[in-house]
Amino acid sequence: MRFCIIILIFLFSTNISAAESNSGPMPRHEWSFNGITGTFDKAALQRGFKVYQEVCAGCHSMKLLYYRDLLDIGFSKAEVKVIASEYTVLDGPNDEGEMYERDARPADRFVSPYLNDNEARLSNNGAYPPDLSVITKARKYGEDYIYNLLLGYEEPPEGMEVGDGMYYNKWVGGNQISMPEPIYDESVDYDDGTDNSAKQITKDVVTFLKWAAEPELEVRKNLGIKVILFFLVLGTVIYLAKNRLWREID
Repeated sequence: MRFCIIILIFLFSTNISAAESNSGPMPRHEWSFNGITGTFDKAALQRGFKVYQEVCAGCHSMKLLYYRDLLDIGFSKAEVKVIASEYTVLDGPNDEGEMYERDARPADRFVSPYLNDNEARLSNNGAYPPDLSVITKARKYGEDYIYNLLLGYEEPPEGMEVGDGMYYNKWVGGNQISMPEPIYDESVDYDDGTDNSAKQITKDVVTFLKWAAEPELEVRKNLGIKVILFFLVLGTVIYLAKNRLWREID
């Protein structure tokens, strides 16, 4: 299912494409989850989810996530239940054979902002807002690309004409994007008092998107370290056994 979503992102998204921009090499950034021992900062994940709710969720879906998945980033069961109840889902049929709306539950998927892709395109001047569930996997170094893109809005260079309904962004192919600049300084208020500059807000939401795409990242890394240690110990034992065996034969 995740593979299919990645393919759809490539097919339908013109905003986040594999095309190279005209601004040179893409800057790389430091992330807590990088490296063989990298882990997710749960405080950053919770802040990133808040940014997604307040900034991104109005246009972008996350169809592969369930509200109960938020337990993994530090929310309590009660908090997850409250978060889910803020949305409504279409359910049914009931005993009368009719569909009905109800409050979302932790077992429900994240509610999409649109009923279907056609409504999404119609509401965004024909541009399809891609699902963000695995958006960081849409290209190599996806987290760096999205971070740079979100902070890459500028006034167009002198002499450059930007199309109607388009915005200049130095990190997208063609340097024009249909998504207006979503993040500004203080555009999201953090309950924990964390600095809410545009860079910090962007870093937090990208961290959340990385977790959404790879929630198993920490488990995979822990397993990898154990496997490496196992083979190191096993290799040492086999080497010593081999030396002892051949010494007796000699």
